[in-house]
Amino acid sequence: MNPPAQVKMPPRLADHSADWRMVMLAAASLVIGSGAAFGALILLKLIALATNVFWFGRWSAASADIAEAHVGLWVVAIPVLGSLLVGLMARFGSEKIKGHGIPEAIEAILYGESRLSLKVAILKPLSSAISIGSGGPFGAEGPIIMTGGAIGSLFAQCFRLSAAERKTLLVAGAAAGMTGIFGTPLAAILLAIEVLLFEWKPRSFVPVVIAVVAALGWRPLLLGAGPLFPFAGATGPIHWETSGLALGLGVLVGLEATLLSSVLYRIEDMFHQLPVHWMWWPAIGGVVVGLGGLIDAHVLGAGYSNIQGLLDGSLAMRVVLALLAVKAIVWLVALGSGTSGGVLAPLLILGGALGVLVGQFLPGPTGLWAMAGMAGIMSGAMRAPLTGALFAVELTGHFDALPATIAASAGAYAISVLIMRRSILTEKIARRGRHVLQEYTVDPLEFLQAGQVMTPQPATLRGDMTIAEAVTFFAEDATHRSYPVVDGGGRLLGLVSRSDALRWQVEGGDHAIVLAEALSDASQPFAYPDSPIAEVADMMVNTGIGRVPIVEPDRHSVVGILSRHDLLKTRSVHRQAEHVRQRGGSSGGTRDRDTA
Repeated sequence: MNPPAQVKMPPRLADHSADWRMVMLAAASLVIGSGAAFGALILLKLIALATNVFWFGRWSAASADIAEAHVGLWVVAIPVLGSLLVGLMARFGSEKIKGHGIPEAIEAILYGESRLSLKVAILKPLSSAISIGSGGPFGAEGPIIMTGGAIGSLFAQCFRLSAAERKTLLVAGAAAGMTGIFGTPLAAILLAIEVLLFEWKPRSFVPVVIAVVAALGWRPLLLGAGPLFPFAGATGPIHWETSGLALGLGVLVGLEATLLSSVLYRIEDMFHQLPVHWMWWPAIGGVVVGLGGLIDAHVLGAGYSNIQGLLDGSLAMRVVLALLAVKAIVWLVALGSGTSGGVLAPLLILGGALGVLVGQFLPGPTGLWAMAGMAGIMSGAMRAPLTGALFAVELTGHFDALPATIAASAGAYAISVLIMRRSILTEKIARRGRHVLQEYTVDPLEFLQAGQVMTPQPATLRGDMTIAEAVTFFAEDATHRSYPVVDGGGRLLGLVSRSDALRWQVEGGDHAIVLAEALSDASQPFAYPDSPIAEVADMMVNTGIGRVPIVEPDRHSVVGILSRHDLLKTRSVHRQAEHVRQRGGSSGGTRDRDTA
């Protein structure tokens, strides 16, 4: 008799699950990275065009600074007009253009099978350009992450790909777009890993890097080379004292990030209580933005010149204080109103302003402490400590400040995760009834094998047992719901369950037939001792069988059995390693049947 048909198992065990489709994804990433780089150029040109039209009354895509505009009381009306246009676009175009951009990308990845529409790819940069150009206190990073992600997603949807492969190309486009805007390839790759991918696999890492490299290659031709915010003067040698102070500054900035996130969502709750349609909320928020512009025009727009001024120390302390207070208010109200814009540039300004303020009392140039503040607030607010540390040094070109920025990032990250349950990004998703866990651990079902957790030498039934004998056995002696059936050499023939015995008893028929004949046409799933138990778990889900026999590879003799209960106990033991505390060593392990 032939052995039962085998559910396909992997031909070999390996450290990673990559296959040659990774090369195909990497090739696609070259196209996506190039498209995202041009998307970054278009977004920046649209922002400049909107700024010139709204504030200077001219049709030009040249760079313009809102602080240099002199429009009198129109400073209040212009942000309202721009916000009203964004509200109309969201109402009659797509609601997905509202908000930061990054939470929407995360939600598409986790819950939308990484599908973004052409409408979003067009409306998101357009609405963001209008919002920022009319004075909205946002940056371009959220919109370009959404736009670059849409480019990757749309390209992926042209081919027959899995949801996981579409995710890879979506994130590749997002990281490439960020590189195109800021020229920060390392930070873009780390942002993909820490915030967007929700995995660490060659299949996703390699294409993301390829897309980032492609965008970085285009950037000198499209936007220019070099750091986006260079500033003169070395940061000076970083000693342990400096890193310690940076760690303390990070803790302070982490508290700032926590406060900002809390206030943001309180303001959002207030907008939800207004007795008007949400389409009008951005215009209401625009009133606050305009009033903030009356106090100090530096708080309007993306404010990249403010970031430069904080780093090189050219801003007066009055302006620094205005950025720290007024910028925070107008940004929180505008973002809480549901308009379109990013969080990164405002966070950099707010963290940098606090760094400059505290830096007045610390040794070294204020530019160093501004960098540390920027790294810390990005780490604390977005829960991306490595991204924050690298982003600050890549923006400025001062890689010698990396010890200080990583210390500040660690301090902010530590205080943020201890005080704040969710990041400024994931809180928005959670408010839609979805929980996002931003911790990566190895699944115990992936690294343990069937032979380590199975019940060895299980009870079996003989193939020459008759159906009548099997029915009697299950009625009187059975202690399990199912049993492997073996021939005289212990070779697997199939699996008989209590439900089979019940069916035979009800249907009647020839009960003199032996089990070997009754099971001759059955297809019985099984696994080998070195099969990852995750494969066995998938087998149980696909077949509905709760006990899977484990067979010896050559002779297919039964050496064990793995049940759902074994899988659950394995996960329980893994969780105990996280929470059970004891002194000294402990005996036993996953192979011990009492604990496995």
